[in-house]
Amino acid sequence: MTVPALQFSDDQAEAYDRVADILRASGIDLTDGLVLPARDAGDRLMALMGKAGSGKTLLLAELYKALEAAGVEIVSGDYESRRRKDRRTLAILAPTNKAASVLRMRGVPATTIHRILYTPVYDPEYERIAEWLMGNGERPDIEALTDAALDRAATSFAGHKSVPAALAAAGLRGSDFITGWKRREEPLDVGFVDESSMLDDRQFDDLKEIFPTLVLFGDPAQLAPVNQSGTMVFDKLKTTQKMELHRIHRQDAGNPILDLAHALSDPALEFQDFERMIQEKAAQDDRVVWGQRVEVDLMARSPVLVWRNATRIRLISAFRAVHGAPDTELLEGEPLICDGIELPLKHRKKRLDLEARGLIKGAQVVYLGPGRKPGFSRLHVMGAEDPQVSAASIVKIEKPDEEEPFIPFAARMGATFLHGAAVTIHKAQGSQWETVQVFAPDLFVAARMGRVEAGQPLWKRLAYVAITRAQERLIWVVRNRLSRPTGPLNVADLKAPVVPLELQIETDPGAEVDGAS
Repeated sequence: MTVPALQFSDDQAEAYDRVADILRASGIDLTDGLVLPARDAGDRLMALMGKAGSGKTLLLAELYKALEAAGVEIVSGDYESRRRKDRRTLAILAPTNKAASVLRMRGVPATTIHRILYTPVYDPEYERIAEWLMGNGERPDIEALTDAALDRAATSFAGHKSVPAALAAAGLRGSDFITGWKRREEPLDVGFVDESSMLDDRQFDDLKEIFPTLVLFGDPAQLAPVNQSGTMVFDKLKTTQKMELHRIHRQDAGNPILDLAHALSDPALEFQDFERMIQEKAAQDDRVVWGQRVEVDLMARSPVLVWRNATRIRLISAFRAVHGAPDTELLEGEPLICDGIELPLKHRKKRLDLEARGLIKGAQVVYLGPGRKPGFSRLHVMGAEDPQVSAASIVKIEKPDEEEPFIPFAARMGATFLHGAAVTIHKAQGSQWETVQVFAPDLFVAARMGRVEAGQPLWKRLAYVAITRAQERLIWVVRNRLSRPTGPLNVADLKAPVVPLELQIETDPGAEVDGAS
């Protein structure tokens, strides 16, 4: 077949052809641009694996472009029109908000797995507007909206292709048109899943229920999910269902961070040899830094990556101390990590609302200040498409040598948060930051312990995951020291260019879940 004009490496071209064969078997022919009704030929499953720089994301992006050009409808979790028997669909997914946002920045309309598992329930009146915007109906006559408001919605949608943003431009809030969330009832066609090394068995089973054609993109050199006993979903697939990309794509050639990552595959490499390589790279290229201390200014947006939990807690305490943060409250601009949502079963609808807005376990957020009600927080969810939310919060600040965390404030139930100035390397999987600081003394301890995971020294897996979180710059911190901040914490870089969407839901008496504010 004819692959895109972009010059692929040989293994990328082979991978493209193998995915195209799977799609053709399902009724989607990328060569001729033909999209036929779905064929019931059993499940079609494939895993495309490769280390950082092998071209997985490039391949995913080119396959997405070819599918869209063929007429396949892209389902992004933004708004999904009513199902038509003749349409074919593609959803591009990632396990975390940050991983999805990395793809969106590259022009790929990705969303989180959770946002596809659950779909919004729209008010019928405002659903007519969404269908009109997408070209599936006539211009509606809505008593509450003027012609000028509908024109603003149309102009917004033409520029951004976002139904919620268009409705917001018309003067509507999310609470006007989304009445709740429900588990997806009908399957889709094709699913591409990035960062698939993070999938656990339950997520994998959910995805196989929704997508008869499923392509996984992942890095087998990363760390397995903590509840998977060192295994990844790739390990359970047949050999014929897997393909590994080996060559580093030429666009990434000369990248010192990727050079370091691939050097870790040498079985003879010892920790001291690896650190010597980092020093040499740092002397040659300013994208690698041999750091004598943790740069505190970076911690507010890019957490220090550590292995040991005790190290994480010490760094967080130091970060709060140098900023003069009191024990009794959070400062505006402090980073947090969502540790889950504590709501009883009767509040399942509220849980779905928060998770659909990006407050899933592991989500990185920035504290913007107290909400309108006691125990509520205004938050910016990093990487989420609609990042401004307000939610009942239980914030836990851990302290060195204290078993129980300090809780400066808490609602009776809601989203729970840990501090996010430092995170473990395990929790950093699926995320990327422009600059990443890796706390090397922790990896030295892992190397001294001699632990092995899935046949690989643990320190090498940790180092690989940690350094490949860096998009542009890697700081390898070798001393247990912290710099002083150059200024106070602030949130000026997080100010939304438009009024954030507000998602409100019906609340039971005493319930403490709110929408955006």
